[in-house]
Amino acid sequence: MQAIFETLFDLVYLISVITVGILMIRGSQGEGQFRLFGWMAVVLGAGDAFHLIPRAVALCTTGLENYTVSLGLGKWITSITMTIFYVLLYYVWRQRYRINGRNGLTAAVYCLAGARILLCMMPQNQWLSAEAPLSWGISRNISFALLGLLMIVLFYRSAREHGDRAFRWMWLTIVLSFGFYIPVVLWADTVPMIGMLMIPKTCAYVWAVLTGYFAMKQEDR
Repeated sequence: MQAIFETLFDLVYLISVITVGILMIRGSQGEGQFRLFGWMAVVLGAGDAFHLIPRAVALCTTGLENYTVSLGLGKWITSITMTIFYVLLYYVWRQRYRINGRNGLTAAVYCLAGARILLCMMPQNQWLSAEAPLSWGISRNISFALLGLLMIVLFYRSAREHGDRAFRWMWLTIVLSFGFYIPVVLWADTVPMIGMLMIPKTCAYVWAVLTGYFAMKQEDR
């Protein structure tokens, strides 16, 4: 039952976010923020596919323990594409709220993203091993969590200051995504059921993508 439910859920998710992303790229009509948002959705879906498709195959065949390498490689790729997702989201924020300058803020975003990617590339992560160390799982996610926190603050403040109803809950989608993700990083290896939190975490990302899509449709009227 888990294999069927999780596989169907992941397929619907991947198809949905990639389709919405393509629709936004094609329908942006020269509006930079929505084209960026579309690419952001495509990066999200394409990156997650590297992990979710091998996981679906494993669940529907001989089990996760027989797909350690492909699942580890998928997590590795997804970790990097998720970092790119947030860098693109930063530029969506800049374009939507017409932010000029703020070079220090941009440098902070790139430093946090660069640190995250660098840590993800370190061999000590042992991505392809069934015994990946928790310490490195925590280390590489510190800069990622700080990047997410920065996005939360930026979207919360800007949406309030500009009375932006379309993006008024964007900050909350990021809060929820990290709120569900952090327990998985910390405890999923010892309490496997905690891994189920990846489902509401995924729903939070779908909400974020749909926020951009519906904003584009509303502003096209």
